[in-house]
Parts: sequence; structure tokens; C-alpha cells
Amino acid sequence: MIAGLDGDRSAYRQALSLSSGFLRGYFARRLGSGAAEVEDLVQETLLAIHLKRDSYDRDLPFTPWAYAIARYKLFDHFRRSKSRRAAPLEDADALWAVENPEEGAVRADVGTLLARLPPRQRTLMADVKLSGLSMEEAAKKNRMNVSAVKVSVHRGLRRLAREVADDDR
Repeated sequence: MIAGLDGDRSAYRQALSLSSGFLRGYFARRLGSGAAEVEDLVQETLLAIHLKRDSYDRDLPFTPWAYAIARYKLFDHFRRSKSRRAAPLEDADALWAVENPEEGAVRADVGTLLARLPPRQRTLMADVKLSGLSMEEAAKKNRMNVSAVKVSVHRGLRRLAREVADDDR
């Protein structure tokens, strides 16, 4: 991926080609190998990876970044089809490797960051950003109005961004 970002078209094509095989398996395990939606989700995810490639941080592993995109595409699919399935964060290693040590580190980092938030905000962030609930679903679950959930999640993201920036200094 990094070589592709540096302009090596062949390496970029290879990264996307290899990713498509792993994505196909990832979606097939969650939707069933015969599901017609698998190929659509693979293409949607590859397109998102392509469109968002400039947001990829070269200092971080590619797998968790790509997994996050795939996971959100899967959640979007479930919302569109009104399906209720789970794709837990603990399954991140299933995307590109049988064993993915970076996934455990990512999970620990997310947990550490969320622990910095007040309990209610932490719950809302986990519901919306990790579990994939819509703002409306999170509002109903937490007995809040949708506007309050949106404000809380937005403020939580801003707070975490500030704290991460402070940590980098």
C-alpha cells in the first residue's frame, strides 16, 4: 500500500487485488458464501479504500485501517437491509491474517482512549462508533433524544482528538 501511495501503480494494483481476496472471505464468513451481496461489498470497500487512501497513516499497520472500512461497509449493508448481525472488534484478525498482533494493540488503544471519557459519553461512543448503532438506535437504547446523542458523540470525538494531539507533543 505504501509503495502504491508513493506512485507505484503495479504495487497499488497488487495491494487492492490481494485485499479483494481477503475481503471476499471476510464478507462471505459474515453473510454466507453464496450471498450475492458479498461481491458488492468487496467492490464498495475497495472503492472506499481507494477514495480514502490519502487518510491512511503510513506509520500504522494497514490491516486495522482496512478492517475498519470493511466493518463499516458491513454495518451499512446491515442497516440498508434491516439485518441485525454483529461484527465484533475482536474479529479484526480474521480480515488479513490468522494471527494479527496489531489488532490487539488497536483494541487496547481504543479502550484506553475511551476510558478518558465520562461514562455516558464512553457508552455512546462505543454504541455508535464501535457497535455501529445509528444515532437513533443509540438514543433509544440510552433513553436520550437524538440531538443529545449527536452532540455527545461529536464532543467525545473532539475531546479524544485533542487528547491524542496532546499525547503526541
